[in-house]
Amino acid sequence: MVALDPLVLARLQFAANVTFHILFPTISIGMGWFLLFFKTRFVATGEQHWMDAYQFWIKIFALTFALGVVSGITMSFQFGTNWPGFMNTVGNVAGPLLAYEVLTAFFLEATMLGIMLFGRGRVSEGVHTLATWLVALGTTASAFWILALNSWMHTPAGFEMINGQAHVTSWFEVIFNPSFPYRMSHMLLASGLTASFLLAGISAYRWLQLDRAKDVMATLRTGVMVAAILIPVQIMVGDLHGLNTLHHQPAKLAAMEGIWETQQGVPAVLFAIPDQATQSNHYEIAIPKLASLYLTHDWNGEVQGIKSFGDKHPPVGPVFWAFRIMVGMGLLMLAVSWFATYELKVKKALSRRTAMVLVAMTFAGWVALISGWYVTEIGRQPWLVYGVLTTAQAASTVPSQNIAMSLAMYLTLYAALLSAYVSVVFYLAKKAVHGGDEPLLHVKGLSHV
Repeated sequence: MVALDPLVLARLQFAANVTFHILFPTISIGMGWFLLFFKTRFVATGEQHWMDAYQFWIKIFALTFALGVVSGITMSFQFGTNWPGFMNTVGNVAGPLLAYEVLTAFFLEATMLGIMLFGRGRVSEGVHTLATWLVALGTTASAFWILALNSWMHTPAGFEMINGQAHVTSWFEVIFNPSFPYRMSHMLLASGLTASFLLAGISAYRWLQLDRAKDVMATLRTGVMVAAILIPVQIMVGDLHGLNTLHHQPAKLAAMEGIWETQQGVPAVLFAIPDQATQSNHYEIAIPKLASLYLTHDWNGEVQGIKSFGDKHPPVGPVFWAFRIMVGMGLLMLAVSWFATYELKVKKALSRRTAMVLVAMTFAGWVALISGWYVTEIGRQPWLVYGVLTTAQAASTVPSQNIAMSLAMYLTLYAALLSAYVSVVFYLAKKAVHGGDEPLLHVKGLSHV
């Protein structure tokens, strides 16, 4: 029987937990601001369809929030069980940031969500709107503290090591570390895009069920158009993030691009099969000098290759492919959102085919998000805190059999919960179908509605 490496199992377990957990806060962050938009539009115009949209989507928001909280608690246990070296070494930094997330965000969200769900009619409209605003703010504040810690792990600053432990010398430098502005912007935009495609996909699903009520059309337009605006911004922020990574984590950047040799005029590798054993790419398709242009803004700019980092570089294959999945999905989301916007705004007609594509891409944001997250986290290896603490140094001595058993339980539970979540979201959409009229839009090939 092959012995399983406890370090590998611990990494897989944490990866499973964080993968499942991150799905839900990502939706909550974006959806919180959509709910605020619906509510303020209702207050400003008095049009009932905005409140109808609010009442439908708050159910999905509450379900998402609940799963995010539960999975987050489960994930936090692993700091003590699987990664004791992490808190022992950098707990003086990580502990307060995690506490701030709980105190300033979680309690705010949980308390105000109750008013959002059950307070309307019991409190004034202004107080209810304020509660919605505070929940949206709370979800973003939660992301702020978590991303401050995660960014610090990639580009640590504002601390000194004393007797093997990190001690803060400047909280400002800890929080606003070199990669934080880029990671925060990138993540908030990713959340907005994930929520936009969820909004558009579920609305398109109701539209295909011949529900043409004003709230459905309003949320469909909102989701599609917000996505169409955010994706170009995300591409620009992603480019800036890449330049920051080139400066602070060049080994990760080399793995993302599939660059083995340090050279000038580096080609952009569109497709290849990286081979870590031979330190080369098989079946490579590349555009000469393009990578140097967008990485250094110079056709002949020099970029470090993977070989120059010895054994201190991440596994190339997973980072290389995850990066391409993220970029590919982003480009697909750009094309779909722009085409759907064209149909809705210019042609005043949404085709069934476009609506079906939007439904198929309801959770497209998750694909881009997870692949991007894998680029970030796998790309940091072998470091847990870059240049300070390796993953192996932080791992516990829990027997591999124990980790394997709990990993299997987690995977089974998460698969069931994720399937249930998707099913419930579409069930709520189907149950909400109530017809309606939207004179400006029609189904191509069918009668006007």
